Amino acid sequence: MNDRMDRRWKRFLGVPRSALGSLVILFIALAAVFLLSFLLSKTPARTLRYFFIGPLQNTYYLGNMLNTSIPLIFSALGVSLAMRAGSFNLGGEGQLYGGAFIATVSAVAMAGWGIAGVICAIVLGAVTGGVMAAFSGYLRMKWQTNELITTFLLSNAVSLVVGYLIAGPFMDPATNLIATRKIPESFRFSRILEPSNLSSALVMALVMTVVVHLYLYRTKSGYELRMYGLNPRFARYGGINSGSYLVLPMFLSGALYGLGGAMAIFGTYYACMKDFSVGMGWNALAVALIARFRPVAIIPAALFFAYIESGARNAMLHSDVTFEIASIVQSVVFFLVTSSVLQRIGTKRERG
Repeated sequence: MNDRMDRRWKRFLGVPRSALGSLVILFIALAAVFLLSFLLSKTPARTLRYFFIGPLQNTYYLGNMLNTSIPLIFSALGVSLAMRAGSFNLGGEGQLYGGAFIATVSAVAMAGWGIAGVICAIVLGAVTGGVMAAFSGYLRMKWQTNELITTFLLSNAVSLVVGYLIAGPFMDPATNLIATRKIPESFRFSRILEPSNLSSALVMALVMTVVVHLYLYRTKSGYELRMYGLNPRFARYGGINSGSYLVLPMFLSGALYGLGGAMAIFGTYYACMKDFSVGMGWNALAVALIARFRPVAIIPAALFFAYIESGARNAMLHSDVTFEIASIVQSVVFFLVTSSVLQRIGTKRERG
């Protein structure tokens, strides 16, 4: 099963991405917004206005839209690292959630440590996600288990455990929310574009994108990782340690998920709320698919998804549609972006 799926993803990565094909996907997604607005809304013109203009109408909405993209960038980078190595990490939901929880309780416990406490809490959150993913990579290396299944099952189990801990032993009795105690104010990232929730975590997301890009395309380890992902047998003949590239990319993938969860806590929520990360892992997978697992392309892809979510939220607040319109449009994009036919549109003309 692993071999069949590896071949499918390698064929997907090998399909040339044309500008015309990308524009067709974008046009169909936007057409879906228009169609849904006319079908589901009694005031389609108002719905469309707030869907497309709402996220950009002032600094509050613009900042919140950019803030939504931050965990998506970190998580999509994690997906891309695993996929480039020929592995499949479907445990992003639990890795992000678990990393956020560990980062939160660590920050609360290290309240008096200052900047060292911030760094330690964030690192612990990243390591939590990394260990979860690396465990699945180890199982594949040791017993050839399918990491697609093990990451998914482990993620579900961890999400349930973390939910129990938040609602039970670690719940803050001073709040009406199902959440942990808040991290110290001195640990919180500085705000950008107030009064929005946008924080300096955006800068960290951009820096991490550059770091992952340089790692993949400017280092020996990154070259070996990509080589193993494209052709494991050839990589082994070339002297590349196959075992390390089953575990290391998964660890880095999970660590980026955990880091995304920590950024959400330190930059936006300040406490780990029950089920706050639902949907983030799957959205990150869609973002990585749009970007074709290329780090630099993840930024515009994440902004596009954040724009859709922000637009749907604005339309819901100011018209008669529900937030589910965003999920439908995202599903359309998810379906279209994996289409080899649409990806090939215009490639022959461009080559000629």
